[in-house]
Formats: sequence, structure tokens, C-alpha cells
Amino acid sequence: MDAELDHSYRYCEALARREAGNFYPAFRVLPKDQRRGMCALYAFMRIADDLSDEPGSVDDKRHGLVAWRVALRQALASRGTHPIHPALRHTVTAFAVPAEYLEAVIDGVEMDLTTLRYATFADLRLYCWRVASAVGLACIRLWGCRDEAAKEFAEHAGIAFQLTNILRDLKEDAARGRVYLPQEDLTRFGYDEDRLQRGVRDDAFRALMRFQIERARWHYQQAWPLAPLLARPGRAVFLLMARTYQALLDAIERRDFDVFSGRIRVGGWRKLMLAVGVLPVRMGLTR
Repeated sequence: MDAELDHSYRYCEALARREAGNFYPAFRVLPKDQRRGMCALYAFMRIADDLSDEPGSVDDKRHGLVAWRVALRQALASRGTHPIHPALRHTVTAFAVPAEYLEAVIDGVEMDLTTLRYATFADLRLYCWRVASAVGLACIRLWGCRDEAAKEFAEHAGIAFQLTNILRDLKEDAARGRVYLPQEDLTRFGYDEDRLQRGVRDDAFRALMRFQIERARWHYQQAWPLAPLLARPGRAVFLLMARTYQALLDAIERRDFDVFSGRIRVGGWRKLMLAVGVLPVRMGLTR
């Protein structure tokens, strides 16, 4: 590996270590080449997401994402212009990751510039597919899975993870003027955006949250068949990521759906126990 490529991977790893609180511990379960590849993918997606969320006008953000898309295409065709590009190009080439998955992520974060509400879950599902399921489809390539059946399960996993993020981040998103919960669900349970903005946690909110959590859990259930289709390292990292995100759902429930008074996290000790729990899978001692 030449010095420039090694530097690029180190840059991506440093970014993932700093920003990927729930993901980076799972990356460490992987062999070095797969771990570095996951960091390169994460870095690309983190930067795209930051371009959408950074301060500035919608036009400035849109121009930033257009430039990031152009830079992606240039990076895959040659060497690129950003420190992550050599590692990203190497990862995409080495693991045959379809570029359309990376383009889909940019499509998804672009939606955040203009789509602040989702009328139905079908509308929200498209967003989840772009910003999360496409990531899952890229990840299974890194994990060496070429089974066509795996794609459907990876898509469900991405939707489950993103729904979990949405529930955890209700307060922060509302402060940005974004309400990801489908409007049809707010109407169904008699909860409105004014109460959401004020952090009102009444019976209607609890019923709404129970429904959303059950929906997320259904998608987790649809994703579980992915595990046996993966080689040991990929299976271990998938299980660790899924169990960590399910632990977030459990934490939301234990706090009586209070996502307003403080950010809900999986504690360091709990993350360690989850990581230890997948070691037998990683070592081939159990499935």
C-alpha cells in the first residue's frame, strides 16, 4: 500500500473513531482490510450528512452536495481531491461496491434540504432506503456477501437503524424544523407538532412511540435472516450493530419514551458486553 493510500485510510479511521459512536466499536470486529473499508464508507457518508446539516442557506448546502457528488465521480474515475478519496476509491474497487449506493446516500441527504415533513410511511421509507439501506447494501459487499437474497434483509436492517435514529433524535430534528414521523401517524394518534416542539409526553405521544418502536422492531425481525448469509466477521459486526441499535429502542422504552430531557445512548459498559457477546461468532465457536 502506497503512502498516500495509507494516509487516506488513516484519515478515514480517525474520522470514524471520532464520529461513529455506535458504529466504530463494531468496525473493530472486522479484519483490517474490511475495517478500513468500512471507515472509508463511513467517512464519505459522514461528510455528505454534514454538508446537509451545516449552517448556511439551502442553496449553499445544495451546491456543496452537488460538488460532493461530482467529486465522488471524479474520485472513482481517478484520484479525487479530498483526503478520503484514495481510500474510498480503493474500497469501492476492491470490494466491487456499486457506485449507485453512494449516489443514493447523496440523494437521501439532499432530501433533507427541502423535505421537512413526510405524509406517509411509504414516503419516509424512501428516505430511509437512501440514507441507510443503501449503506447496508454497500456493507454486505465489504463483508463478502454476494447472495442476492441478502439484499432484502440488508434493506430491512437499514430501515430499522434509521427508524431508531429518528426516534432517538426527535428533539434535535424538531429544533431544525424537521419532523420525520409520518403525518398520517401523528393524525392517527392525535398528537401534533406543537406538542412535539414543546416536548409534551402525554398518552397520545406514548401510543405514537409504541407504534413506531413496534414498526422498527418488525424491520429488525425481517433483517435477522441476513446473519447466517454472512461470513463470520461480517456476521459478528452485523449482530453487534443490530443489537446496539435495539438496545437504543429498549432504552427509549425504559425512559418512558422521554427523548426530550437528554440524548439517549447505549452506555460504554453495555457496548462492551455486546461486543464480548459476538466474539464467539467472530471466532467460529457459535453461529
